[in-house]
Amino acid sequence: MSVARVTEISATSTVSFEDAVKIGVDRANKTLRNVASAWVKEQTVRVTDGKIDHYQVNLMVTFVLED
Repeated sequence: MSVARVTEISATSTVSFEDAVKIGVDRANKTLRNVASAWVKEQTVRVTDGKIDHYQVNLMVTFVLED
């Protein structure tokens, strides 16, 4: 049996939502051990002068706790 914890993180990219997700998961793996999954809770964009400036995702990251 295992126990997991879920934490919310936010990540941004100037390229795409997909890139923001990758950045967020990569960063979570640097700090958290046993990352098992992530799901996108929210997506937003920042617009400057009528053009998308940044893509932002809020991720719910699940990691399994060690014994």
